[in-house]
Amino acid sequence: MPNLITHRERKQNYCFTENLGDGISLELMLIPSGTFTMGSPNRELERLPSEGPQRSVTVSTFLMGRYPVTQAQWQAVVAYPQAKRRLEANPSRFKGRDRPVERISWNNAVEFCQRLSIKMGREYRLPTEVEWEYACRAGTTTPFHFGETITTEVVNYRGNAYGNGPQGKRRGET
Repeated sequence: MPNLITHRERKQNYCFTENLGDGISLELMLIPSGTFTMGSPNRELERLPSEGPQRSVTVSTFLMGRYPVTQAQWQAVVAYPQAKRRLEANPSRFKGRDRPVERISWNNAVEFCQRLSIKMGREYRLPTEVEWEYACRAGTTTPFHFGETITTEVVNYRGNAYGNGPQGKRRGET
């Protein structure tokens, strides 16, 4: 396995916990305002033309879910009164309360946020593309917040070699 270099820093951040009921909660992290370079450089591996040109973008402070929405969280919010559309309570292929909900559309995710907003009395929404990239980059300039490449020891993906990384294990599930 090649020598992969990662850089880690321990910092503190504000975390807000929303009680969804029945012992289920949703953790949100404060993402501080800042300026970053959005997009990827022309030389980045597996870069798509739509990822450029690079440009400087300023982002205001926002809250973002600390983890992907779990099936238990999804089911708790689906039980709230409908805003605009019906939601399936258990759409995921890979079942499990603590697994991420999957197989939902953008419109269903918007409905989830709308139901949560109505129930909690404050706005919940999906992050914008700018906010998503800013949070994912976490102050870095590398393709991933932890470095230049990924491995299946760090993330769950299809396991094909990326950059200088090794071939990984294809788990075939969340």
